Amino acid sequence: MLVAKAGTDGGKRSFWRGVPRWARVCTAFGVVLMVLSGAVLVGYEALLSRYEGAVGKGDLFGDEAAGAQERKSDIKGPLNILLVGIDPRKPETPPLADSIMILHVPAGMDRGYLFSLPRDLRVDIPQFPKANFPGRTDKLNAAMSFGSRVPGKNPDAAQGFELLAKTVQQVTGIQRFDAGAIINFTGFKKIVDAMGGVDMNIERDVKSEHLQPDGTARQLKPGGGGYLGPQAEYKKGNAHLNGWQALDYVRQRYPKNGVPDADYGRQRHQQQFIKAMVNQAFSADVVTNPIKLDRVIRAAGQSLIFNGRGYSVVDFAIALKGIRSDSIETIKLPGGGIGTGSAYKGERLLPTAQDFFTAIRTEQVDAFMLEHPDFKQKNS
Repeated sequence: MLVAKAGTDGGKRSFWRGVPRWARVCTAFGVVLMVLSGAVLVGYEALLSRYEGAVGKGDLFGDEAAGAQERKSDIKGPLNILLVGIDPRKPETPPLADSIMILHVPAGMDRGYLFSLPRDLRVDIPQFPKANFPGRTDKLNAAMSFGSRVPGKNPDAAQGFELLAKTVQQVTGIQRFDAGAIINFTGFKKIVDAMGGVDMNIERDVKSEHLQPDGTARQLKPGGGGYLGPQAEYKKGNAHLNGWQALDYVRQRYPKNGVPDADYGRQRHQQQFIKAMVNQAFSADVVTNPIKLDRVIRAAGQSLIFNGRGYSVVDFAIALKGIRSDSIETIKLPGGGIGTGSAYKGERLLPTAQDFFTAIRTEQVDAFMLEHPDFKQKNS
């Protein structure tokens, strides 16, 4: 769902750049497909001239300085695209990877498999001389933070992505990502609102940890330890979510608020929302309305840092034009916590997850899924 050169400079932004911004996990995928819809309607050249220069550019994989841009004659599958959502705060604060997703597109280029890696996954983060990082065992989301540090300067998210990508490659055995994108979730609300909101089916009653029913922040308890006041609620069943509601809903992960499987439930809700967002992007209400479509594309151009190994976002949009939301299989990797309570150290993946990664590398995912239907994410 994303692929184009990305960066942290303050240049123009692109459609892809803004779409993924919505949420740590969800946005990334929706962005790619939304770009597809724009490419089909507006045309390659029009999109290229109007939006391509707006995409943030950055050396996400650390090989451009060496001239290692392996651009093929055309984009062919299989493809592996790394999508990372961040929640930026102050410029001087190293970014954490709040959501880490991989879109695998088989050789046929007509479908995809989307899966998330737990942000708290315990991993061996390799050494990274660019950031004077010696390597250590830590949670996966910390890799971006460690890799982003630049002596005497503010952290560089693109550089942090490089170390995160290397770490994810170690975890999955994927040797090379064909594209990557960093999504800034702060612009997510604008994307959803530009679409007029998103319709989706909410699988269970969920309450917000952070926001009140009107979208304003809940009051912190005196002395810390939680919040006070009424909570925004998302009732089971069909719902229409505006920007702040969508972002709030996909952030919830506590059992006390209606998400009994914690971060795994949050991953599922994000993936469910991604598919709903894709459906909305392809709806007649958006694609046949030039004003709304342009508004969505421009809003999307505010938060994406993209690298397509020499290809643009539009190039990938055209290459993936055969993919629709119903041809994307969302995957739940089996795992569990290491320790509990104050002794909690993070998450681990079960051995069958490594079998899934092997299937990715050997183009045997279809056969693997037939044998392991429990890997299919529930998409209410």
